[in-house]
Amino acid sequence: MKRGLLFEIGCEEIPSAPLYEAIGQLKAAAEKAFQDARLGYGAVDVFGSPRRLVVRVTDLDEQQSDQTLRVKGPAVKAAFDAEGNPTKAVMGFARGKGVEVDSLERVQEAKGEYVYAVIEQIGQPATDVLPGILGALASGISWPKSMRWGSGDVRFTRPVRWLVALFGGDIVPVEFAGLVAGRVSRGHRLLSPGEIAIDSAAAYDDAMKSVHVLYDHSERATLIREGIDAVAAERGATAVVPEKTFAEVVNLVESPTVAVGTFDEDFLAVPREILETAMESHQRYFPLEAADGSLMANFIVTHNGDPARTEAIVHGHERVIRARLADAAFFYQEDLSRSLESYVADLESITFQEKLGTLAEKVARIEALVAKLAPLAGVDAADEAHAIRAAHLCKADLVTHGVIEFPSLQGVMGRYYALAADEAPAVAEAILEHYRPRFAGDVVPASVSGKLVSVADKLDTMCGIFAIGMAPTGSADPYALRRGAIGILAIILDGLDLTLDEAIAAALESYPSVVDGLDVDAVGAQVKAFISGRLEVLLRDRGHAYDTVAAVLAVVSDDPADALARAEALTPFRSNDAVEDLSTAFARAKNLADPALGIDTDAELMGVEEAALADALAEAEQASATSFDVGDYDAVLGVLASLRGPIDAFFDAVLVMDPDEKLRDNRLRLLNRFVALFGRFADFSELVG
Repeated sequence: MKRGLLFEIGCEEIPSAPLYEAIGQLKAAAEKAFQDARLGYGAVDVFGSPRRLVVRVTDLDEQQSDQTLRVKGPAVKAAFDAEGNPTKAVMGFARGKGVEVDSLERVQEAKGEYVYAVIEQIGQPATDVLPGILGALASGISWPKSMRWGSGDVRFTRPVRWLVALFGGDIVPVEFAGLVAGRVSRGHRLLSPGEIAIDSAAAYDDAMKSVHVLYDHSERATLIREGIDAVAAERGATAVVPEKTFAEVVNLVESPTVAVGTFDEDFLAVPREILETAMESHQRYFPLEAADGSLMANFIVTHNGDPARTEAIVHGHERVIRARLADAAFFYQEDLSRSLESYVADLESITFQEKLGTLAEKVARIEALVAKLAPLAGVDAADEAHAIRAAHLCKADLVTHGVIEFPSLQGVMGRYYALAADEAPAVAEAILEHYRPRFAGDVVPASVSGKLVSVADKLDTMCGIFAIGMAPTGSADPYALRRGAIGILAIILDGLDLTLDEAIAAALESYPSVVDGLDVDAVGAQVKAFISGRLEVLLRDRGHAYDTVAAVLAVVSDDPADALARAEALTPFRSNDAVEDLSTAFARAKNLADPALGIDTDAELMGVEEAALADALAEAEQASATSFDVGDYDAVLGVLASLRGPIDAFFDAVLVMDPDEKLRDNRLRLLNRFVALFGRFADFSELVG
């Protein structure tokens, strides 16, 4: 027989993000728990709303399945004495397993003969094991932040107020957080604040609907999405719905109603980003766009109150957003009363890092570094000038009212204030772009100036933190250096022509006067290794095999763009059947080679195969020279592949380690030359097949 199971944990309002995480944890844990308990089921579903977590199981077995266990015991020679009598060891083993010594089996294994206990476990009724299973599920949820309440020791994200556990129509007496589960749940906090008795697991849906609770988060999401689309369509508009904000709204309500509010059109003079941030991040509203893409003086709100009182509820939200936008408009106008340049001096009052000085000092380092990177990257004079000016102003908006109130708009507001101060548009864009990319997959700066300032900012931070001995360890990365390294690489791979050695050296030039006793070479090597580690991951994420990446980075870890180009040529080249033989020949040649001997050979000492290899190498060196210079690595690999025949013939016919020292050294020089040509592209000995 099978029945449905319902388990509801009722509590104070759970924050949105932890609620989603708990739903995922509970589903995985419940499925495993029922499998481990030998209880078959149809499906396990987990739902969440602000005041409850709900586990629903369909067609759960009423009894565990039986199982036979075979448990290994001591060796026979330790289990029985010379007369065949059981020892204390085997008697203790049998007693512990609940079987008689006479029932033990003897099994011959490779390491000797052992006794085994065969234990027949009869399945218990589900009602006997479910309290323990469900209690463990509740206590096993891992919360990012938890709390204790009352006099209990149980920790949960919010105080637990009730438990419902029903197997069919029977109560499962689960104990958790000082409560014993029953059949009494609670309705919507505002619309049906009282208790409601649940007759059975199957009756839960109808019972919750009767008390205005939509406990299924996916159903709430669908209802809210449809409501947003409908009210937007009524106004010929499109709602601006960030997925993160939408997901949060879904978990703020148990009975969602979607409505539209209005604010004064005068606020539209404030930068759109401020309005959207105030509405979305602060109030969880969704702005509306007109058909031309401009922002409208309307917003969408999802409320949890009585639908009949929607008009009054919306008026309340309008009063809230009016005050919020009025503050934003005031801050914006106050900021515009000064030029962006005037804020730069205020950065002296902000500490960037205790050992690395103020934010003003960091800006000075960024500005100087941009001036050094620009010629290294080969940018033109105009882009260089714009980048240097943008570097000077890039952090100035951090001390403006707008960014202090809306920290997520750093850079965005800097762009507005730069334009208002008649800075060049390219300077304003670079101020905005220098924070990019902000996360994996984010866009990189589009302008050369933005690329330069972004790399300089990230590289200065990285070199400074490494210089004071605070490099990331484990998962700890308080200065987001891993993200910064990925950003630097993304920008270089997007076209900024920089190499790591030159860029890191330029960044570290400012630090001997900042950090006493700095070992510039050691710190530079650490920073390069750190960035190269991210480059390795990046190349592998782009589909290149680990050994392809290792082979390329062994030669060109300094140049991320060149490393990518080589990997993109080598990956398809490796599908050629001849590559494995060529890699084997290279590894053999590299093992034998003696770089100290150089590459100058004596043709008079060569036999036919040696001369053939020397001629082939001369031709390959000439043919590949131009291809290396222009980065045509497909052509380079084609040239290297042409050497397979000559090198195979050489190894088949020639004894490299000839007793004659002159012959031996001449042949080793020939192999040095072969290895050197291949080594210009990659370390082929890293390829494993």
